[in-house]
Amino acid sequence: MKLRELTDGALQELIGPLDSGLAELEISGLTADSRKVQPGMMFVALSGVKADGAQFITDAVARGAAVVVASSSVETEVPVLVTDQPRRALALAAARFYGAQPQTMVAVTGTAGKTSVASFVRQIWAYAGLDSAQIGTTGIISSKRNDYGSLTTPDPVELHRMLAELAGEGVTHAAMEASSHGLDQSRLDGVVLKAAAFTNLGRDHMDYHPTIEHYMAAKMRLFQVLLPKGAPAVIFADDEWSAEAVRVATEAGHDVRTVGRAGNFLTLKRVEHFRHKQTAEIHHNGAIYEVDLPLAGDFQIANALVAAGLAISTGVSVETTMKALEKLQGAAGRLELVAQAKGGALAYVDYAHKPDALENVLKSVRPFTSGRIIAVFGCGGDRDKGKRPIMGEIANRLADIVIVTDDNPRSEVAATIRSEVMAATPRGIEIADRKQAIRAAVAMLATGDTLIVAGKGHEQGQIVGSVTLPFSDHAEILNAMEEFHP
Repeated sequence: MKLRELTDGALQELIGPLDSGLAELEISGLTADSRKVQPGMMFVALSGVKADGAQFITDAVARGAAVVVASSSVETEVPVLVTDQPRRALALAAARFYGAQPQTMVAVTGTAGKTSVASFVRQIWAYAGLDSAQIGTTGIISSKRNDYGSLTTPDPVELHRMLAELAGEGVTHAAMEASSHGLDQSRLDGVVLKAAAFTNLGRDHMDYHPTIEHYMAAKMRLFQVLLPKGAPAVIFADDEWSAEAVRVATEAGHDVRTVGRAGNFLTLKRVEHFRHKQTAEIHHNGAIYEVDLPLAGDFQIANALVAAGLAISTGVSVETTMKALEKLQGAAGRLELVAQAKGGALAYVDYAHKPDALENVLKSVRPFTSGRIIAVFGCGGDRDKGKRPIMGEIANRLADIVIVTDDNPRSEVAATIRSEVMAATPRGIEIADRKQAIRAAVAMLATGDTLIVAGKGHEQGQIVGSVTLPFSDHAEILNAMEEFHP
């Protein structure tokens, strides 16, 4: 692709005009990692937390970069395009380079629920006969693939490469998660959205965002910058940050559609909780729908309503959407029932690794738990330390038995992390080894009990130092069940 073709449109505004000779330069690819540069590529120098990409321009040029994009002019033997927004430039260039993407794209942001909403939207579209996909924390899932991933929002080059692949495979509808990091770092720029959604806001990523207001502002970039004016903005109405999301989306000129008990688009009027499902009465445009949602927990109703709002906003009929809600399967690792003991005790895994999510999942299982709630969880290393005692207090308050264990300690001393959680968990039992912690919890299970193993969800590894060791909460629960409840 010639440089003039690559920079046509919004990117041209960032880098300014090209001289005629430079415009005809052939570009073979693009990257922000100098180690991945191949001859003819565009290298974009990004400033990161640990290093400034400008330090790697020499290496990129030596590997054959044909042109460099940077935040300031540098002396090198290839042309340098200067912009004050190199991250956005990379994303827009990636969108232009790979070209195709599913024609109906939606994105969802919020602290909790993104994965479930993206999964539910994909399932509703599929029920309606549309070739659909989801992109996010659990990877890429479509009718043709199930590729595990590790980032909620992939880097823009990888993202647009994947979107082009999905479009080439016939996917017409795709739902993606929009993390605060991804939004703040312009990773979603260049994605053409038909609708967007907000779920909620709670404490998370305070190791990256200086304040909760900064965290919210990063998420609101979805409505302020990325969603085209006039497009539907689906907002969960019952969160303490909902009003702010509505304000931002309204000021941005969007068609704001709220869902929830206070929603004006989909209004939740009544809920009956059962052990494996809940019955919800949902009102829309004067009509009343009674839906048997095959998932437990108030938070899953919230996620289902947001997903329904996105599906309806992208052309699925209300009637079809409501029928699809009764067929939903939970996203991997989101209050996922793994095993049931012969005495009836239930064992779940959940991805909850932040305060609000842990509180939601523990509250959600209380209505159908006649015995005790047993919680096994830990906190990750090299992440927001402030949430550790908060999560400890939540578990101490809402669970009957609390076991504090390790959860991706990374470079920190695992015992220190556990001690910071235990300080707020007077009744807590400390078992460092996660396998043994799960084994101990399963051994305790009696009739009517519910076990929640929280923090890792769908993950298949435990990060210790810089090494990811194979580990599955699912597998350890099943092994322990076989041992103690054969």
